[in-house]
Order: sequence, then structure tokens, then C-alpha cells
Amino acid sequence: MNHQSVLIVDFGSQVTQLIARRVRESGVYCEIHPYDKAVAALASVKPAAIILSGGPASTTEDESPAADHALFETGVPVLGICYGEQTICAQLGGKVESGHHREFGRAEIEVTKASPLFEGFAKLGQPETVWMSHGDRVTAIPPGFEVIAVSAGAPFAAIADETRKIYGVQFHPEVAHTPRGATLLRNFTHRIAGLTGDWTMAAFKDEAVARIRQQVGKGRVICGLSGGVDSSVAAVLIHEAIGDQLTCVYVDTGLMRSGESDQVVSLFRNHYNIPLIHVDASKEFLGGLAGVSDPETKRKIIGKLFIDVFDKESAKIDGAEFLAQGTLYPDVVESVSARGGPSAVIKSHHNVGGLPDYMKLKLVEPLRELFKDEVRVLGVELGLHPDFVGRHPFPGPGLAIRIPGEITPEKVTVLQQADAIYLEEIRKAGLYDKIWQAFAVLLPVKTVGVMGDARTYENVLALRAVTSTDGMTADFFEFPWEVLGRTATRIINEVRGVNRVVYDVTSKPPGTIEWE
Repeated sequence: MNHQSVLIVDFGSQVTQLIARRVRESGVYCEIHPYDKAVAALASVKPAAIILSGGPASTTEDESPAADHALFETGVPVLGICYGEQTICAQLGGKVESGHHREFGRAEIEVTKASPLFEGFAKLGQPETVWMSHGDRVTAIPPGFEVIAVSAGAPFAAIADETRKIYGVQFHPEVAHTPRGATLLRNFTHRIAGLTGDWTMAAFKDEAVARIRQQVGKGRVICGLSGGVDSSVAAVLIHEAIGDQLTCVYVDTGLMRSGESDQVVSLFRNHYNIPLIHVDASKEFLGGLAGVSDPETKRKIIGKLFIDVFDKESAKIDGAEFLAQGTLYPDVVESVSARGGPSAVIKSHHNVGGLPDYMKLKLVEPLRELFKDEVRVLGVELGLHPDFVGRHPFPGPGLAIRIPGEITPEKVTVLQQADAIYLEEIRKAGLYDKIWQAFAVLLPVKTVGVMGDARTYENVLALRAVTSTDGMTADFFEFPWEVLGRTATRIINEVRGVNRVVYDVTSKPPGTIEWE
């Protein structure tokens, strides 16, 4: 790609990906790279601006993460966020101390000096709401810098070296709790760095088609369809690039939503006329999962069976050289995370980073630069119906992660029926598009109840619905009681094996939104 771009240097913040989302929303392409690989990324990204993320470390500690000085010598504007500001101060001649007043949560800043960074904010001296999350405190700023905003707990809430175009903010502009945060980031990329915002999905589609053709040549591609939006968009994009050189394989694991398999087969065979192999592997998957309760073990079993099925099917396709996957950018970022956190566990069911050595296929991952909502925009650009691309996310392991404990065919049937009723009632109420993800979970708990004149001892079913703008943070959806009541009544009456329904009102911090 040949776009103006921003390099985001990751110091381990849970919301680094939100920075990228906000930057891309303004039409600017960006990439996230770990702090210890940032200098190497300069050559590939060719950034017109650099953003240093927040992070959990303290610059006052030995061997704390630091920005390579080469980043400050590129001549392009630099913005440090939270830890990013602190490392700017610690490295360029200022001072950071621990043990001072901490700030966590909402706070108010006052812009004390006019700066292009705060264009469109409140007038000087007027309060502006932001989100703080820091334990250390900047106590001295480097030579050449000046204070441009303060807060009650941070006398250096924002600093600037306007000559070198290096800026630091102690708060987090990337989160929704900072109302004008997107404006600040746009000011940095457009006003200060002079970017025009040439990142569009139409341009991405044309570039992706060209890249696929160049990578594949005359070869054949096998694409694994999961029934979800990501793999479906990837398949349609690849088909546009190489036509009948693509063969899709839909593996029916027996863990899909009710009616999912019929919908997928009909869409790709009848509507798009894309060659499709439908493999009913439900016996293999349910057999492989029999007696297994550990969620991580279940994921690994499912992942291995997927690979085995694809390896077997690809051997039947003459000249198959490539395997296409719907890998997204968050998968890539988490798989190469420098902070050694939970990413390996979160993404254990993906093949990010390569395939097993014995599998003689090369990966085609046309969506690996996109976030989830960008994939939806691409789907519409490709002509997919908005109702399809607007479907709620469905996990690769399917209903396996929505049945904690041992999986049996009977449990799968119960969950499919209950989940179908739940989604039907949400659509009837006109709430589907207001919810980012909704699903039912069959809990490994039974309870005594009375139905009619008889005692029952059956399963508890949990309903979950969350709102989200990015798929990385989420809050529970505030259902109207009448919708929940109607849904619960239908499930109790129509699904044998459930005698109690509960609604999960747990909020989710940054990380995976799935149940297990």
C-alpha cells in the first residue's frame, strides 16, 4: 500500500488498539508495533507521524520500556499518551516520580496555552472532561517543552515542543470517556502532521485484489468458511480477485447456530456462484470433544480438527497451494504482543503466524490489516447485503465456548434452539442492530423448578448481550424488561431441558468478549 501512515508504538496498554481505531476513523492508515521493534518498523511503515501508547510500567523502574531515540530523530511529529508522555519526559531531560497523587477515571483539564493539538476544545481556562489512568507523575518537563494543559492531579497534563512537534498528554484521548479525544487525535494527524486522510475502503479493496493476484498467480486457493462475516468477506474478496481459482470449504462442526449451514451453502453456491465443498464433520468434532471440559483444551481440539479437515480436503483439489483465512488486525497485534500477556491464550484457536509444518499450504490473509468494523464496510463495498455484514460476531469454535463443561449433542441442540429464540425476539423488538453481540450460554448448572404440577431438574440458561464500538471493550445491553420476559417465557415453554433463564449484566474490560 502507498498511503500516508502513522506508526503506533505499543508499550503494553490495554487500549492501544483503540488508538489505531480512532486514527483510522479519520481516514488515516496506521500500524501498531511493539516498542522494541518500532525502529525496524520505520522502514516498512514510513510514518508521517508517531504515537507512543500508554502502558502498565513505570519509567522510574530499572529496565522499564523506552522509546528508541531514533523515533525522536525522524523529524515527524510525535505524540505520547500517558506512559508515552512520561517516557518522553524521562528520556529527553525531564523527570517522572512515583508516589505522588494518582489519577484514575474521569478528570477535568484546563487548556492553558493555545496549541493546534487542542483546536476545537473549550476556551482557555474552561474545564474539559478527560479520562486519566496513571500512578506516576511528571514533575519536570524537558528543555524546549511548555505546559499547554493542567489538571488537579497533573500539573503537566499536556505538554508541547511546538518547534520539534513533540507532544505529550497524561490522559487517554482514545477512549470514549474523553469526549473530544477523537478531535485531539485528528488535530495531531491532520493539523500537525498534515495528513489528508487517504485511507478508504474502496482503495483498500482495489489494492487487496491486486495483492491477492500477485501472491497467488495461477495457483488455486482453498478458503475455510466458518459462516461468520470475516471468512465470508475474505472469500468474496478473493473470488473477485481470482474467480474460480478459489474453492471454499465449509466445515459443519455440529457447533453452528440453528440453520447456519443451510444459509452459508445457499449464499455461496446459489447467490455468488462460488465453488463450495460442504463437509459434514459434526461426528468428528462432537466425538473429539466428548468428555472434555477444559475450555482451552476444547479450543485446541477444534483447531486441530479444522486443520486436519482442511488438509484432507485440500488434497482433493488439484493444484491447491494456498489456504485463505479471515485473520483480522487485532489477531495479528495480539499474536506478536511484546508484553507477554494473555494473547497466546486468547488467540489459541487461530492460526495467526503460520500453519503446522506438515500442512503444505501457504497462507492468504487479505483482511489482516483490518479491524472488525472495517471488514463490515469492506463487505458492503463488495456488494454483500448490509443485513449479512451486520450480523453479530460468531466465534470460530462456535457453540463449544458457549457450553462450559462437557459438550454433548443434546446440550448443543438445547443451546441452538434457545439461541434461535433469543435472536428472533431481539429482531422482532427492533434491537438487533443496537446490540454488538448477543448469545445464549448453557450453564453447567441444574436447578429444581416446578412446571405445571411437576417438579423439574433441568439446566440454567444465561442470556448475554453487549454494546461495543470496537469489539475490544463492552458493556451489557439494558434490555426492556418486557423483551427479556417474553424471551425467557418462550425458551422455558419451547426448549425442553431448560427451566430457568438468567441475564448476564457483566461489563467487559479490554480483551475478549466471548464467554470462556
